[in-house]
Amino acid sequence: MTLFPLFANLKHRAVLVIGGGEIAERKVRLMLACGARVTVVAPHVVDTLQELARLERITLIAASYQTSHLNGAWLIIAATDQRTVNQRIAQDAQDARILVNVVDDPELSSFQVPAIVDRSPLIIAISSTGSAPMLARRVREQLETMIDHSVGALARLAHDYRSAIRRARPELGPRRRFYDWLMDGPVGAALRSQQGEQARQALEQGLHTPESAQDKQGRVILVGAGPGDPGLLTLNALRALNRADVILYDRLVSDQVMELARRDATRIFVGKQLGEDHHQTQARIHGLMVEHARAGHTVVRLKGGDGFIFGRGGEELEYLAEQKVAFEVVPGITAAVACAAYSGIPLTHRDHAQSVQLVTAHRQSGHSIQDWNPLLDPTQTVAVYMGLQQILLFCDDLLLRGRDADTPCALVENGSRPEQRTLLSTLQRIARDARQHDFKSPAILIIGQVAALGASLSWYGELIDQFSPYEHQVHKDQILELA
Repeated sequence: MTLFPLFANLKHRAVLVIGGGEIAERKVRLMLACGARVTVVAPHVVDTLQELARLERITLIAASYQTSHLNGAWLIIAATDQRTVNQRIAQDAQDARILVNVVDDPELSSFQVPAIVDRSPLIIAISSTGSAPMLARRVREQLETMIDHSVGALARLAHDYRSAIRRARPELGPRRRFYDWLMDGPVGAALRSQQGEQARQALEQGLHTPESAQDKQGRVILVGAGPGDPGLLTLNALRALNRADVILYDRLVSDQVMELARRDATRIFVGKQLGEDHHQTQARIHGLMVEHARAGHTVVRLKGGDGFIFGRGGEELEYLAEQKVAFEVVPGITAAVACAAYSGIPLTHRDHAQSVQLVTAHRQSGHSIQDWNPLLDPTQTVAVYMGLQQILLFCDDLLLRGRDADTPCALVENGSRPEQRTLLSTLQRIARDARQHDFKSPAILIIGQVAALGASLSWYGELIDQFSPYEHQVHKDQILELA
């Protein structure tokens, strides 16, 4: 270990920053965040430092560096662009036995400014001892994705109850397991849900609960996996996948998303297949969630897209609530949003579409669309989910009820995945063109004037444009009329 990691209390203590550029400004803000009294020495400074001085948040000395500026400083940062000046500062600091950091010059520095993950009061500092700062930043980025922001609130709560925890768990082993329970159990879950009082009550109850009973408190996290591209997972979804003991995943969850999950988690495929009894399959999913949660496991119910957009997430949560099983929800990017964006199609546009409606071609028996008028509105975009055949039959229903046969449409297959294809056509021709180009599920249909913008704004995957030159010109004329 070439450097000793040290966390310094700089609150109300004098810190000297020498230099007036953007790098100096970043160091000043870092010191201010620690509560330090900051003095900046430089002949000229950037506007942001001038503003901080005007607000009396820092003391500004508009002069070249002099040794006397070090008087009274606890810490020094040299951020000038002149190495001879930096060398002098470093030597003066050494003579005065004051720690100094010379930015990007570890040889002249007696301490390094680490890359920081801030979950105050929990602070994580990463250092490469100055040899590879970019590597330290990459490690910081990875930690930022892994550590939920609620950890800070958990640390504050643990501090408040530290003495009580020691009394309730006097032996080291049980006390360590209690802190694990704080993070992984109902206390941590309540804090992630911004329910501070509920977290406090759960902690107090846990202090008086036998350790063996705490081990049996599992929960379900309903996670939206997005349409397939693992880059579209939210940070909360990624964290949930890394906490999971059991993952119940659907057919539309991509292999690339599953690769990001905890390696030793139990993975159970629960996707519905064509021809299966969907009611029976859903009942099995309900049973598996409750079974594993009651066994004390963290269960991730992983759904393609978003669980609350035609994903039966509401039904699953209702069942969990009936069974008194704790749950959380992590929303995902739904297919309409992702597929449209990856095809260069804005779902709303000031000139062409003032609203968007999400509809499903799959419906329970006896549940049909009562009011078709909004779906016939040319100023509204309609995004149609579910099986390809049902989607194309839905187009026939729109035509029968009077929506313009020349309405632009975009059919997106495998949206956001490497094999994405986008077919541009019209409402009248989309079914024929889809068969001609052998489109398959999963697919989503976007109906409305905005679909034609994909011809010029498409940026991802294969584009098949079946609009005729005449139709393109008609669409341009319509845009001009709307504008």
